[in-house]
Amino acid sequence: AGATQVFSKAFTGLSLAKGLSFPVATLAKSGKMAPVMIGQLLLGGASYTLREYLQVGAIIAGTALLSLCKKKEESQSSAWGVVFILLSLVMDGATGGVQKRLKSDMMLVGLTPKPFDFMFFTNISMMLVALGLAILQNELWDGLLFLMDNTDILYMVMAFCLCSAVGQSFIFYTVVHFDPLVCSTVTTTRKIVSVLLSIFLKGHELSFQGWAGVLVAIGGILSEVHCKITQSPARRHKVRK
Repeated sequence: AGATQVFSKAFTGLSLAKGLSFPVATLAKSGKMAPVMIGQLLLGGASYTLREYLQVGAIIAGTALLSLCKKKEESQSSAWGVVFILLSLVMDGATGGVQKRLKSDMMLVGLTPKPFDFMFFTNISMMLVALGLAILQNELWDGLLFLMDNTDILYMVMAFCLCSAVGQSFIFYTVVHFDPLVCSTVTTTRKIVSVLLSIFLKGHELSFQGWAGVLVAIGGILSEVHCKITQSPARRHKVRK
């Protein structure tokens, strides 16, 4: 899972470097719930109801409408950029599938997955893969020298790492106690919340298309929350029996 996450981030960066416009990259990554669901179906042995497919579709469609209404300028994207962003989405799907399979395999042998164990070993594997790539491309030493010569940037990187570690604590808690797809739902919802906060706190305006996107996405999210709430008592009742 660590290796696939590193490659997902690398492919996203390469897509932008190869000329993919930022709006297209943002829009593509907003739909990562779809490849995560496919990855869990193919690699994790998961199964979903029609309602769950419709919920994911509503969230993706709403987020897409919201993203498109904010990008009014025309932009062109290269073929290689599109290829790399598609590879990034494939890696997102593989990550979700591997995480789902790992949880299932651990349960079969009587082990209970723990959030910080997942987080530690995933980040260790990500570090080893990233370190190997940096060494192969002769970028490790140049990067270290750059940070030593620019201490202000070094402090910013350290602050970013701290914030990332705190955020990942919640992410891995969600992955372990719920599901990688639920985690993707949360991260996708975050974008909608950020836009709404920007509107209400900074006085920005949103078009009819934008509000339609918000309502469609919120409808999908509320449907998923209702589904989880109604399923939990049923599961507890089965356990008691």
